[in-house]
Order: sequence, then structure tokens, then C-alpha cells
Amino acid sequence: MATQDKINELIQKRAEARLGGGEKRIDSQHAKGKLTARERIEILLDEDSFEEFDMFVTHRTKSFGLDKEQYLSDGVVTGHGTIDGRIVYVFSQDFTVFGGSLSETYALKICKIMDMAMRMGAPVIGLNDSGGARIQEGVRSLAGYAEIFQRNIMASGLIPQISSILGPCAGGAVYSPALTDFTIMTEQTSYMFVTGPKVVQAVTGEVVTTEQLGGATIHSTKSGVSHFLAENDEVNLMLIRKLLSYMPSNNLEDPPMVPTSDPIDRLDDILNTIIPENPNQAYDVLDIITTITDNGEFLEVHRNYAKNIVVGFARFNGKSVGIVANQPKYYAGVLDCEASRKAARFVRYCDAFNIPLVTLVDVPGFLPGTGQEYAGIILHGAKLLFAYGEATVPKVTITLRKSYGGAHDVMSCKQLRGDLNYAWPSAEIAVMGAKGAVEVLEGSNIRKIEDADEKSQYILEKENEYTAKFANPYVAAKYGFIDDVIEPRNTRFRIVRALELLANKKETNPPKKHANIPL
Repeated sequence: MATQDKINELIQKRAEARLGGGEKRIDSQHAKGKLTARERIEILLDEDSFEEFDMFVTHRTKSFGLDKEQYLSDGVVTGHGTIDGRIVYVFSQDFTVFGGSLSETYALKICKIMDMAMRMGAPVIGLNDSGGARIQEGVRSLAGYAEIFQRNIMASGLIPQISSILGPCAGGAVYSPALTDFTIMTEQTSYMFVTGPKVVQAVTGEVVTTEQLGGATIHSTKSGVSHFLAENDEVNLMLIRKLLSYMPSNNLEDPPMVPTSDPIDRLDDILNTIIPENPNQAYDVLDIITTITDNGEFLEVHRNYAKNIVVGFARFNGKSVGIVANQPKYYAGVLDCEASRKAARFVRYCDAFNIPLVTLVDVPGFLPGTGQEYAGIILHGAKLLFAYGEATVPKVTITLRKSYGGAHDVMSCKQLRGDLNYAWPSAEIAVMGAKGAVEVLEGSNIRKIEDADEKSQYILEKENEYTAKFANPYVAAKYGFIDDVIEPRNTRFRIVRALELLANKKETNPPKKHANIPL
């Protein structure tokens, strides 16, 4: 064969591989409002940066007539490219080939780029759109999943791993995204579940739709499996780019700096009046966050899940930080099982990747009741406690209003190695609120008073006395548990200065195989 003929053969094979399962299936994918595997990569990565590996791989199965049906690339596109000039590795599952189902060779392709990413210290991004294991390959397909899972585990805390769910993700396929750092789902077109609606009905008798069982909205609001909810494929992919901008490429690097023209000494007078006079009145902590961060930007994680706590990424003077904030707008900002778990996982992620933590505290305590106790609030609260205590990144804590009881300890207090702990003048740091404290401390005296008006007056006096003594930041400041009481409008400046001071912080935990976090 002449040289030009060989080159033409190569060009033809590349064109064949790029067609995946063929034009008809590509049209079907588009009709569902979904992009193809390669179209997604083009949107995700910098223009012309994608370098593909293993384009000519095919499956090795001869059973069930598969030897008569082979496609180049075998249902997954793998390779590397750049996002904002930084190297990333990516795999994109191709639903047009056997419904994106995973085969032995398909798994090997994914494992190859994951191994490379770990060696090179670069993030791995998985674009998931698959019907699950390729049934015709039996245990070899299951082994392929396990090989991927093992690499997810080894890569955890070493390089960022992001999973985008852009179609079905069922059975064993769901566990790889669950092992990664962040999962992004798309409304209407993506779903995740261990067992599908038909199996659920056959086994339990429960009738449920695909959307009700594992749709994007369900996992973004009820289970917390999904960290972000996107309107379509394009928004999903752009979210990945945005998310990566806040994080380093690996655990040995610092997050990238982003130059800003936002002054560090900008005074925000609105903060001096943002806390209501009535301690039981709610406000939106997002108003505080977007006032103090660079250009008011904040990428909220788990926005629709456990809304009584807010977590997400922002920048102060160009430096990435992770923000954790109680949200008085929902359930008065109490900590419950879901909020504790949500915040703990976020804190551990930031600590793993050298992202400083800024914590805004307004917490009346843990949510009481049998529902929470039976659900394991003790263990879930301990997760957050453990995460903050274990973290060695710079930790800056601002107490805005309430900080009561065990919840005070959990929210990055000085004794959990908080580096700089500030408080607004409106801060109330105590074992409990005035009402509860008076009931405990004065209960016997109150019961002796028979006249109702006299009893009410006595209770009010004692509550005011307790409030004057404890519902302020100065008792904690007296003991050095609060480093300074700051004027609210100076909060941005004080955080920026604190982060500059802590930039070269060195702190290590005792050497051990690993800790035993209360799971």
C-alpha cells in the first residue's frame, strides 16, 4: 500500500471513530437535548487543546454476536487537554455506542488516563452518560468498574476529581462519581440510582418514576449526591471550568491567584446594620458573603441541599478560600445531620487541597428531637468537629451573632486550632440562650413564685441579666478565645490581612496510617 493510501486509511479511521455509533444515534442523542461525547469535550476544554488517546481501541468480546458489531473507541473518548491553560485529563462516555455501557477495554482506557493524571498531578474529569455494565462481558465488566473505583480511591486527596452526569448513571456506575470530589447533574436528562424503577417495583412493590427515584433535582435537594444542578449540558460543562478555577491541580500546589481590582480595605457600611436587633429574626448570610468577597463572587456548593448551612468557594484579594456559614434564613441556622455532613465533607476537601477556610458563625445549637437522635446527629456532628480539628490549612472564624453550646465548639472554635477568631459586637457566645439558661439556673426559684405577673417579671429580669453577662463577645475575648472584636464593616479587610498573615502557616498532624473519622 502506498504511503498516501496509508495516510488516507488513517484519516478514514479517525473519521469513523469520531462518528461513534453512527449518524442515526447521534441524531437521537441530539433529539434528547444531549450533546455527543466529543461535542462535550470541545465545550469543556480550551479550543484545540484536546489530545485523544486510544481512538482505535475496540472490545474483545465474541459472545452474543458482539464480534459482528465493533466500533472504534469502544464507547468512551479519553485524553487530555487544558482548561484556562492548565492540564486536565478527561474521559467522555459515548451513549451512541452500546448505550455507553462499560466493557473491559473501555475501563482500561479510563484507568490509563487516571494513572497518568496521578503521575502528572493533574485533575481528572469524568463526563458520564452510560447504561452501566456491558452485560455481554459479565464479570470482566464488573472488574473494570472495580479497577476504576480503586483509582478513584488512590487519587482522592491527591488530585481533584470531578464527575459530570449528563445522562443515565445506574448500578455499579454510580460509585465512581460518589468517590469523586464533586458531582454535577443536569435537569431532566441525567439520573443516578443503584437499582432502577422496574427492579424497585419488583422487589419492594413501590411504584416510582426514574425522575422521582434518581433525577437531578432529587439528588440535589434530598440525598445530597449531587453538588450542583445544571440546566443543560453546556451549563454543566461550564460549571466544571468555573469550579476548577478555585482549586490547585494537585495536593502539593496552591490554588491559582486571580488578579483583582477590588480594594482590600473596602468598607461595607451595610454590614454594621445587617444583624437584626431582634435576636430571633432571620437574615440571609449570603448577603454578608457577597458583600465581603472579591467582586461579590461566590460559587455555592450544595445550594439546594441542607440549606441551613452554606458552603462554597470565593476569593479574597485574588486568593481562593472555602467559606462555611450558618444560614439563619433556614431553621435559624441550626446544625442537623445533613448540614453537619455537608459542611464536614467540604472542610475536608479544602484541607486536602490547601484551600484556606473562612467560617461565618451564627448557630443556636444542634436541632433537637428523636428524629435527629435516631438519625445519628451525634455521629454527624462529630464529623464536622473532626474535620475542623483535623484541618491544617489557615482557618479564620468570624462569629456574627449566636454561637451556643456544642455547636460553638464545632464551628471552628479556637480550641479546634482556629488560627484567627474574630467576633462582631453582636456576637453571643455562651452555653445556651438566655431563655434556656434561666430555666435551668432559676427553675426552682421561678416555681416558688405564684403570681403570674411577678413570675414573668422575674424571668425577664434574669434573662436580661444573663444576656448582659454572656450574650456578648467580651467574655470569650477576656480569655483569649476571641482574638479581636471587629467592626462589621471592616470584615473584608480583616479577613484579607488574616489570610496574608497565615500564608506561610506550617502545621502537621501526628504520623499515622490514617485517622478513624466517625462515619
